[in-house]
Amino acid sequence: MKRFTKDHEWIEDTDGVLTVGISDHAQEQLGDITFVELPDVGKTLAKGDAFAVVESVKAASDVYAPVDGEVVEVNTALDEKPELVNEAPESDGWFVKFKAEGVDLSDLMDQAGYDEYLKTIS
Repeated sequence: MKRFTKDHEWIEDTDGVLTVGISDHAQEQLGDITFVELPDVGKTLAKGDAFAVVESVKAASDVYAPVDGEVVEVNTALDEKPELVNEAPESDGWFVKFKAEGVDLSDLMDQAGYDEYLKTIS
């Protein structure tokens, strides 16, 4: 199940590997994505660290780590096709995969909670 942060990142746990990207709402706010700068594999991040930069026709925006962990994979498809973030932000447009021990995602919002949160900031 996907979980969401107030910074509009999503995270999904698949057997202890955490895939992270930005939400559909975030990509809509950014507009057409032109470049994504991703971290190096092996980089260790703490929750809240900026780990990627997304550039669009409107602005550049940092993407924050929703948990502590080590980057074990980056989505290299974004190097050649950053528009994947616009086309499929919550699937093929993922950014990184983290390896993290004992991560508790219960403090993050589920889809329904995130949808409610979006109503409060619109």
